[in-house]
Amino acid sequence: MEIFLIFVGIALLLGFISATVEAYSKANAYNNIISEFGVKTCSQLKEKIKRETSDLTQKLESFKQEEEKQRILLGSRLMEQKARLDTLYQEQGTRLEKLRETHSTRLEKIKENHITSLEKLDEEQRLNLEKIAKEKSQGFPWLASAYADYFNLLDKQAANRLVNKAFPAPKAAETVRELAAQRRQSEKISRILKYKLEYYESLFPWLIDFSAEGIDELIEQTMVPKDTLGVLEENDDAAKIWLTQAEYSNLSNPEKYQIALDRYWKRKKTNWEIGRDYERYVGYIYEQKGYTVTYKGIVAGFEDLGRDLICERGKDVAIIQCKYWAKTKQIHEKHVFQLYGTVISYKIDHPEAKVEPVFVTHTVLSDMAKKFAKMLDISITENYDLLPYPCIKCNVSHRDGTKIYHLPFDQQYDRTTIEEERNETYVDTVKEAEEIGFRRAYRWRGQSNQ
Repeated sequence: MEIFLIFVGIALLLGFISATVEAYSKANAYNNIISEFGVKTCSQLKEKIKRETSDLTQKLESFKQEEEKQRILLGSRLMEQKARLDTLYQEQGTRLEKLRETHSTRLEKIKENHITSLEKLDEEQRLNLEKIAKEKSQGFPWLASAYADYFNLLDKQAANRLVNKAFPAPKAAETVRELAAQRRQSEKISRILKYKLEYYESLFPWLIDFSAEGIDELIEQTMVPKDTLGVLEENDDAAKIWLTQAEYSNLSNPEKYQIALDRYWKRKKTNWEIGRDYERYVGYIYEQKGYTVTYKGIVAGFEDLGRDLICERGKDVAIIQCKYWAKTKQIHEKHVFQLYGTVISYKIDHPEAKVEPVFVTHTVLSDMAKKFAKMLDISITENYDLLPYPCIKCNVSHRDGTKIYHLPFDQQYDRTTIEEERNETYVDTVKEAEEIGFRRAYRWRGQSNQ
């Protein structure tokens, strides 16, 4: 048994030694293979690294070149931007200088323009003040003083702004204060007169017709003497106003008087002159209806008592009030009342007459005015336009039968009535008047029974 175990042990030992020798042989062979493979791999790896290094070097060089180009381009752009900034700086400097000059000029003009700027107060304040004034009775001196004090305070505030602003203007401020004191008194007087005028207009509505006229025109209308007929003075020919000296001296009568008449109609007229022509036109229309027309408003002026035209045909009498107002305006009831009042006055003086009140206007009456006109039996004609018509009056003298024609600017035009039964008529042209045997009327002085 023991021998068997020894042989088994020897066999195991020999097997172990044989396995060890075989493993060692394989290990040497493996090491040889690894050694040979490692040499080849390292060589290839070195070649690869060398190639990649070369590629990286080329890429780095390209990057450096591109970076240099970008640096040069960026520098160029920075120079351009700097040039633009320099130009912008110069432009802004020029603008600033101009602004300084403009500001200096404006400061110089403050004194001249300040009065105008004071008139441009807030519109709402103005309207509120006007409303307060209208709600009060007319012409209260204390209210006018309050107005004056209010505007004086505004002027003082404006003066203080001139002193305390960023660029003070003390001289202009002092001027404003001086003007404020003067304006305070003027404002007070102006307000009192304004309230009185509104009060008078409420009593005498016909005054409104003259509100749009210039003061010089009103003075001329009221101060020109009312001449009468008399001795002929050829030098006073009203046609000269419309003609040059050469035209008046060299042209024939029909030519020069027709030119004067054409210019009379083409010239821009005042509201009063348009209203006068409108009354003449309405009067002409009534004359064509067989009425004898007295042009009371034109001849009597402020003394017409609201009777622009008195048109008579037997016992029938039409008392006409004419209003040539802008289409944007309306006729209010106070004008209707005035017409009714003057008709009553006429009826008292002429109880035998059958009187009809008539209101003729280029515009329209308010609804309330129409209601009153209907209740008072006043005939109204609205939107009645002034149209071209034969305006030359051909008149036969009652004194000696002289046949004379009158142009609209002649002295006795509105006092001349046309009687068809005496072969008197209206014509369109000067030539037509002279062809039927009438001569031109000149200005007369003195008295006559024509």
